[in-house]
Amino acid sequence: MVRSLWNAATGMNGQQANIDTISNNLSNVNTTGFKQHRVEFEDLMYQTVKLAGTPATEDTVTPVGLQMGSGVKVGATQRIMAQGSLQATNVDTDVAIVGDGFFRVQQYDGSWAYTRDGSFKVDSTGQLVTANGLRVMPEIIMPEGFQLETLAISDDGRVNVKVNGELDPVQVGQLELYRFPNAVGLENTGDNLYKVTNASGEPIAGRPGFEGMGITKHKFLEMSNVSVVNEMVQMIVAQRAYEFNSKAIQTSDNMLQTAATLKR
Repeated sequence: MVRSLWNAATGMNGQQANIDTISNNLSNVNTTGFKQHRVEFEDLMYQTVKLAGTPATEDTVTPVGLQMGSGVKVGATQRIMAQGSLQATNVDTDVAIVGDGFFRVQQYDGSWAYTRDGSFKVDSTGQLVTANGLRVMPEIIMPEGFQLETLAISDDGRVNVKVNGELDPVQVGQLELYRFPNAVGLENTGDNLYKVTNASGEPIAGRPGFEGMGITKHKFLEMSNVSVVNEMVQMIVAQRAYEFNSKAIQTSDNMLQTAATLKR
């Protein structure tokens, strides 16, 4: 009976982690390029009281064994990499990725990070950067006298802009995308950034629209792929599961109380 108390406690802990993940999804429902997370559960170890196939008589064996479980644990938080919806912004420096791939940025310590957030800016030196000032790589630097309102980014990542006094736009850079053998293995580091891990594999560079890469859409942003309705349904399921486990603890406690009062 004590086993049921601990089993139900692991269930409550697991559902609490589930609610924590759901709340994080909902809080990021308007975060550009955010990818939904899903909690995956695993059962804990078992105590084997009797093995299946144990001889019952000289000619027969037991068809099933007897194992007692010890509850549940959170096995992983799976990132769902499905495409988010596109939102037209009419901002000259906004770029969305449609399909596979990430933008690469250089962090302050010189290391690389990757993002699906294409809400870029142009800094005081004319360089294309993120909202936090991280440089987009390869570097995109605007020439002197450029007209920001003429900035154009093609589906294959070519960046063109007009310069004062010139009739024809000039190409100032080429956006590159990076994909991974196992993108769900990337590490979230905050600020809409991901870092490479041993699980993700090394990045594969490519031009948008070629060799399996997605395309770039100018003046669009990719929104979060979180479905509010689905998250609310999952929250209800998790809440009920939490309640069921708490009821199991209460029931076990009542049974222990009944056993303790038998002498009366």
